[in-house]
Amino acid sequence: YGTDVLVGIKAEIGRPKQDSLDKGHLEFYVDCSSYRTTEIDRRIADLATHLTKSLERIYDSQNILDLKSLAIIPEQQVWILYIDTVILECCGNLLDCISIAVKAALYNTRIPGVSVNDEEGALELEISDDPNDDHKLSIERVPVIISCNKIGHRYVVDATQEEECCSSGRLLIAVNDHTNICSMQKSGTGGLDPSTIFEMIETARQAGVLLNQELLQTLKGEEDRNNEKCGFFAH
Repeated sequence: YGTDVLVGIKAEIGRPKQDSLDKGHLEFYVDCSSYRTTEIDRRIADLATHLTKSLERIYDSQNILDLKSLAIIPEQQVWILYIDTVILECCGNLLDCISIAVKAALYNTRIPGVSVNDEEGALELEISDDPNDDHKLSIERVPVIISCNKIGHRYVVDATQEEECCSSGRLLIAVNDHTNICSMQKSGTGGLDPSTIFEMIETARQAGVLLNQELLQTLKGEEDRNNEKCGFFAH
């Protein structure tokens, strides 16, 4: 019982953005149609748009992912990562859970090798079908989101849906493996006292570091188990 999300990443070759011709880019999409409640039904499109825009703002930084590594032919062909999220169940703390799932999905993403052939002045791309000819993305600077929800004169982290309904304001703080604050977003109608904001940031930093460590340890453990040889191949 809890918030349940599913994140998948698809890599396609396409044109770079005009303001970053030597880099690949990310495209986010959030689908809330699988999560149905009376309240959400009335504003499901607004919720999906809000979550998508929040993810775009948080990941809109060159310091989070090495987007230059996604360039194949600068100014012509780059890798575009489509990051699709499906909300299956929501019991609170939705954006925080999505950020964890996105980071895990990026960790498991493999970009296949591409060779560029110049034949008669025309460049042709050939994608390798060798499963070992790929590269991983570095996620050490990819943040997780810690939401601090103001309730009365205090705030809570990892809020339930009921606690979020009581919250008058929320501060979304993105923290990476190096304890760096990557971004902050304020939502809600209530104001936040400056001293409370500093306290929220420090709490989020501590929680974010622990969460990043636990997540990375879990991902590496699963990867090691998947790489273990089984049966006939173990001998």
